[in-house]
Amino acid sequence: MIFVISPAKSLDFDTPPVTAEHTQPDFLERSAVLVQRLRELSPAELSRLMDISDALAVLNVTRYAEWAPPFTPANAKQALLAFNGDVYEGLDAASLPPAGLAWCQQHLRILSGLYGLLRPLDLIQPYRLEMGTKLSNAAGKDLYAFWGEDITQALNAAMPQSGPAVLVNLASEEYFKAVRPKALKARVVNCVFEDWKGGRYKIISFYAKRARGLMVRYAASHGLTQPEGLQGFNVDGYAFVPEISDADTYIFRRRVEA
Repeated sequence: MIFVISPAKSLDFDTPPVTAEHTQPDFLERSAVLVQRLRELSPAELSRLMDISDALAVLNVTRYAEWAPPFTPANAKQALLAFNGDVYEGLDAASLPPAGLAWCQQHLRILSGLYGLLRPLDLIQPYRLEMGTKLSNAAGKDLYAFWGEDITQALNAAMPQSGPAVLVNLASEEYFKAVRPKALKARVVNCVFEDWKGGRYKIISFYAKRARGLMVRYAASHGLTQPEGLQGFNVDGYAFVPEISDADTYIFRRRVEA
């Protein structure tokens, strides 16, 4: 069973990592091609392409200029500890015991516009490149064309050699579009998190993102290897709702009284 999550725009390269263990991204040579393409853009062009402020554009132009393998603990940081958004706050990887980090390394993958597919302990250098960015390249008009089936085939290779192959999707729609369903040799289970608001249950982005991280932490803490074990997820008030779930979509709801 493999879980996939999205990366985060926010990064933390200041806090020392809790482990010295690290691995290298599988697609660094492909990443270098994208970095070279990004180096062709001025701050103003990057600002328009990514719809970001001038200050952020200058920051990322500098990042691309400084981006350089080989990656070492001195110039890079493990992906799971470097990303710092809502999902990662829920996951709180820095407080996982070694066994939890080992579970993540085996069962968790992070989709990335620049790095393609990352293992949690893969070293990365700072960047910003969302998967939906329409960065033209030799393969086509955007990053979905650039990555093609590479990400999907890497996910297939990560699946266990024995037993049913299952991909638990905890990524955003933007990032999961980089996975090609027809080429994926696994059953996909989607987890949906809904909160009660305005008289009905709905997906509230901030809470749903954090719940995705909490779900990964729950699976790591319990050493889960089968998707049915996720149905026991009861963190932060969420509970599995079997009557509206099915084999491919697990729905969790929370109703917090005012």
